Amino acid sequence: MGLSKPFQALFSILGKGALCLCCTAAFATDWPTFRGSNRTGVAPDTNLLESWPEEGPKLVWRSAGAGRGYASLAIAGDRIYTLGDGPSTASDKDEYLSCFDRATGAPIWHEKTGEAWNNGKDDWQGSRSTPTIAEGIVYVLTPHGKLIGCDANTGTVGKIIDLRAAFGGDKGDAWGYSESVLIDGDRLVCTPGKPQATMVALNRLNGEPLWTCSVPDDRGAGHASIVISEVDGKKIYVQTTASGAFAVDAETGKLQWTFPIEKTTAVIPTPIVKGDLVYVVAGYKRGGALIQQIPGPGGSITSKTVFPLNKELANKHGGVILMDDHLYGCADDQPIIICAELETGNVVWKERSTVGGQKSAAIVAADGHLYIQYQNGTVALVKADPAGFREISSFQIPDSGDRPCWAHPVIVDGMLYIRDGDNMFCYDIRNN
Repeated sequence: MGLSKPFQALFSILGKGALCLCCTAAFATDWPTFRGSNRTGVAPDTNLLESWPEEGPKLVWRSAGAGRGYASLAIAGDRIYTLGDGPSTASDKDEYLSCFDRATGAPIWHEKTGEAWNNGKDDWQGSRSTPTIAEGIVYVLTPHGKLIGCDANTGTVGKIIDLRAAFGGDKGDAWGYSESVLIDGDRLVCTPGKPQATMVALNRLNGEPLWTCSVPDDRGAGHASIVISEVDGKKIYVQTTASGAFAVDAETGKLQWTFPIEKTTAVIPTPIVKGDLVYVVAGYKRGGALIQQIPGPGGSITSKTVFPLNKELANKHGGVILMDDHLYGCADDQPIIICAELETGNVVWKERSTVGGQKSAAIVAADGHLYIQYQNGTVALVKADPAGFREISSFQIPDSGDRPCWAHPVIVDGMLYIRDGDNMFCYDIRNN
């Protein structure tokens, strides 16, 4: 399949009743975007294994065809979606959106989304943006800044919007657009970056702009994905770019507050929201900070800094998890796991991997445990416990090592899903 004509009626197929993605009894839960439905990286699953056999949990299936890249997996109904360059199921090296059967991993379709991202060192290349699925549509943001919607059943491409051309957007670094767009009702919200339209809201069905928000002197989009908060009954979108964090009134697009982060190389982790608190973090020795959102005059929302950037909390691209008022993440891109208090930033413990994990660690959590995937393909099970660090079990992703394992793992319906380049794996972690 090739690209359809740009700017045709977006998802006109919806009117034909062609789309139907339903969760069956076998698949009760979805993971429709980066870090899950609420973008916390914490799955609701319970009754999971407390430890694993030496070889790791039971491998349900292994599948090829994801392609080169670091996009995570989006899961809805009986299907899995991801982005990658030159998948083994394609005859060229371009970027594809690929769809797989959730139960077996078997490829269903792949749809070309544009040219591959080949800038920079070999380890930097490839897709990073995880698709977002909503009501039968898969929304994709390519590294080149092309926003594309596809029929989730067939892969048919609808409208294509170039965030650079349409909104004057650009990245704040050399690694390509990476966010997963936010779907909030009938609104699609994303971050073109730069001052002209730092954040935009579009009608998710026809792509028409609803509002734009300008952040003065913004240096360009980062890698993070927008999260939703609520303060004094007002819905707020929180995001980070190369310039730092900011908040936007969801209804009007009006800028509420900013939190500058100077001299950034890349701002990657997605913010964490708890009540009126916002935790933001950047790598390359910049650190993590806590912001409190406060009702202001005329219905506005202002902010104050609870604690400023703490370099000890720096996190490059593995992400941070919040559980029971404690933050868990790796130290920048080192195989060192940190536990810190959310409200103070004080480090409770800081420990290096004991099972051979190397460099950065992508983390997902469920049932009181951290599932830590190190860059070298080592996966560890760790109790989320402020009392201390202990890697309970571990295993090695088969045939890993050619490129870094940066794609964040996923836990849904008792299954652990892992992507390592072209290969995907599904492990049963239920305590049966």
